[in-house]
Amino acid sequence: MTTKVSDYILQRLREWEVDHVFAYAGDGINGLLAAWGRAENKPRFVQARHEEMAAFQAVGYAKFSGRAGVCAATSGPGAIHLLNGLYDAKLDHVPVVAIVGQTNRSAMGGSYQQEVDLLSLYKDVAADFCEMVTVPEQLPNVIDRALRTAYAKRTVTAVIIPADVQELDYSPPTHAFKMVPSSLGVTSSAPVPAEADLDRAAEVLNAGEKVAVLIGQGARGAQEEVRRLADLTGAGVAKALLGKDALPDTLPYVTGAIGLLGTRPSYELMRDCDTLLVVGSSFPYTQFLPEFDQARAVQVDIDPFMIGMRYPFEVNLVGDARETLRSLLPKLKKKRHGSWRKKIEKDTDRWWEVMRARAAVEAEPINPEYVVHALDALLPDDVILTADSGSAANWYARHLRIRGAMRGSLSGTLATMGPGVPYAIGAKFAHPDRPALALVGDGAMQMNGMAELITAAKYWRDWEDPRLIVAVLNNQDLNQVTWEMRAMSGAPQFLPSQAIPDVPYADFARSIGLDGVRVEKPGEVESAWHKALGADRPYVIDFRTDPAVPPIPPHATLDQIEAAALAIVKGDSDRTGMIRQGLKAKVQEMLPGHRHREE
Repeated sequence: MTTKVSDYILQRLREWEVDHVFAYAGDGINGLLAAWGRAENKPRFVQARHEEMAAFQAVGYAKFSGRAGVCAATSGPGAIHLLNGLYDAKLDHVPVVAIVGQTNRSAMGGSYQQEVDLLSLYKDVAADFCEMVTVPEQLPNVIDRALRTAYAKRTVTAVIIPADVQELDYSPPTHAFKMVPSSLGVTSSAPVPAEADLDRAAEVLNAGEKVAVLIGQGARGAQEEVRRLADLTGAGVAKALLGKDALPDTLPYVTGAIGLLGTRPSYELMRDCDTLLVVGSSFPYTQFLPEFDQARAVQVDIDPFMIGMRYPFEVNLVGDARETLRSLLPKLKKKRHGSWRKKIEKDTDRWWEVMRARAAVEAEPINPEYVVHALDALLPDDVILTADSGSAANWYARHLRIRGAMRGSLSGTLATMGPGVPYAIGAKFAHPDRPALALVGDGAMQMNGMAELITAAKYWRDWEDPRLIVAVLNNQDLNQVTWEMRAMSGAPQFLPSQAIPDVPYADFARSIGLDGVRVEKPGEVESAWHKALGADRPYVIDFRTDPAVPPIPPHATLDQIEAAALAIVKGDSDRTGMIRQGLKAKVQEMLPGHRHREE
């Protein structure tokens, strides 16, 4: 039997050790589907409920495995649906390859059914490599370059394959003019800056008395080096949210997340430092970094395209985080851990007390901060955490402490709604022997999380550890936007846009063979977590939470407080609850022993 183009594509993916393709069927990839049948489903076709979810699953797989995620979809609407997940990968610097169908070559340009100019459509999201296969001899080069580029540049690439090309007999490129042969594989590299540049960076760090370090996901492979650097310099270490799992929160000098969803100690670390080192992060919010004339600064990043942004750095080091810090460490002088380090550790310890106190504030019916805070001590050390965009991300950022081999992620830069559940599913295919937990709001759950429970129901029996827990913060409100309207625009809650229906999420889970429980009283929270963590299948917890609990930013500016007050004056539908919960939460931060200053 002859090898068709579609057969060869799957063969080449296997040779690249691609073991899963997250996808949805359509006639634009019928040739590939038939090839999957002939290949005994290798690599495994993982069927999502929607192409966007397939892309999110590929992103989650890539984030938690370190390998390229691959997704596939049909022509026209299928290719369009992939885009949001692909942009999530692009903006978070995750290697993902999209394989999409196209109408037959003979129909191109004829305004044919499902004909979309995919080369133009994907020009931005797959800017580093996007090609259409029109003859068999373009393979294997196109597949090889798509994967190699995705790995090398940590980005999205795309391969477009017309339906009729998929059915052609495969013939390799020949040793001839205008043929492009190819080869498998790509080795990793760990570049290190020049010695003179390392000397300049060391001079900056040695001269500082109040050193602050900000790490992102690019520092994940340099945990030991960051620890040694913090010990030498007496620094505190803050984390961009994508780097939440780059260093344990149990270290006394780790101040936690930075930014609007961050902690007060991280805010004060940046506010008061005289020296800044940023490693593996392109954290974009300049207002949470030191004043421009306040600190001397050094950045380390492997990507020269991302270096030198966000702050007027004195030294920009392009290099691998671990190898660069290893080369830098011998050049650093040991500093005494004086008042600066002591203050960082004291403030951080106090912050966790504040989080405990805020979680203990009574709410109607349940305080969402308590839901997440109660989970913190119960988490297995090998759990994989995902959080959706929205107020759930606040509690994930502030109440869950990374330790052991824990991993965690969310949609960092795109901040799109909806990836919490599909990320967790992708994680389960990357690590079927580890538990996964998705923390999502009811808006994201209704948007697409419920449908992806069906995907979990389809595959969970194949996982060595069947635990996939979905915790829904059910407050019947698109809560993050509600609070943004109050704090940033001084506008009251607009119910037609913000109020969403109450849905029995746990009942739905049980109806498709999963398990779950609805929790409506604070006394039921901890036992629900125990049930979920001990379940023998995916488990949904429907927590009825109070929408009036405010995600107060770490800096709590007077402008924002005044804007929220203005919303009350204008008649916010939930103004009584907002005042009650806002004042209770703020009081916890102003208790004796907590250094507080309104900025």
